[in-house]
Amino acid sequence: MAQDGQQTRAELSRNVSQVPGYFRPLLIRRVGVEDIAEDIAMAFFKREISPVERFETVLREKRAARQKLADRLSLAETVVREKRTAAERLAVTGADDVKLGRAEANLRAMEERAKALRAELAEFDEQIASTERALSDARAQRDRDMTADQIEAMAAAIERAAPGFGAGATALVHAVTQSIASIPEANRFSASVEAVRREVLSAADLICWELRSAAVRTRAGNANVTLGAAAEPQPPPPAEIDRQLIYTLNRVLWREDGVVRRAPAFALVELPKCLLPLALRHQHVDYLNARRVQTLIHVHGSEGANSEPSPDDPQLVDLDALAAQNESVEAVVA
Repeated sequence: MAQDGQQTRAELSRNVSQVPGYFRPLLIRRVGVEDIAEDIAMAFFKREISPVERFETVLREKRAARQKLADRLSLAETVVREKRTAAERLAVTGADDVKLGRAEANLRAMEERAKALRAELAEFDEQIASTERALSDARAQRDRDMTADQIEAMAAAIERAAPGFGAGATALVHAVTQSIASIPEANRFSASVEAVRREVLSAADLICWELRSAAVRTRAGNANVTLGAAAEPQPPPPAEIDRQLIYTLNRVLWREDGVVRRAPAFALVELPKCLLPLALRHQHVDYLNARRVQTLIHVHGSEGANSEPSPDDPQLVDLDALAAQNESVEAVVA
């Protein structure tokens, strides 16, 4: 029975193989699938050519073509000199008109050929100069893109690190506020940490926005940013005055050690903390993380809408005078 089954399958296979073109569609379909898979793999692993590489390739090809053209022109000019010498020799020896005419025709043909090659060479020189300028622009754009990418990476790193700082500061605050015991020193520490947390997170948001704006300007070629340059140290504030970075909503002035300081509206200033509650109460300033401050920074920036106010500006708010007035009112009420 097994032998009969094997014989039957063998005969069936032999009969099918004798049918013209029976297996050909299957083979064609298999090869087609393999070709498609190979094309997909090549398209997946094919690297996109950058503009710099494309211009470098074009420039290299044009320079090679120019060199070949220059060699042809040199050869043509050599032939022109030989034809000119031959025509001069025939004229001197008194050759007949037929020979002289043929020599002049050959000389003119070679001169025209050399002239055409010189014009083509000049056109090649213009194309090479244009390609070199395009290559220089592409390299400058590539450098600007790399710098902008690094600036954006810096902003992203700050954004990733800020939540960790906020969580750590919040944990410190909770360690004090959730305790049953109430210690004045610990409460002051908690309040200070909370103020620093708000200020740092707000400053992180601001610097990330400024970094991304700088990246956009750098990518467009509207800013000069040098990576790796040492940052200029900011002068530290006087140790005897406790200040806080705040955003002004109006033009304000105050006094420090007999020196009058004035700040324009819509600017980041370091205000003495002794004047901060009063200025906040009268809405002359606000914290950096306030929603309206973020909107005003986008509208007006952080350098102030105008320059430093003049001493006789009627809209200038004297915070020291306001504090003295508030103290006198509280004394009368008491």
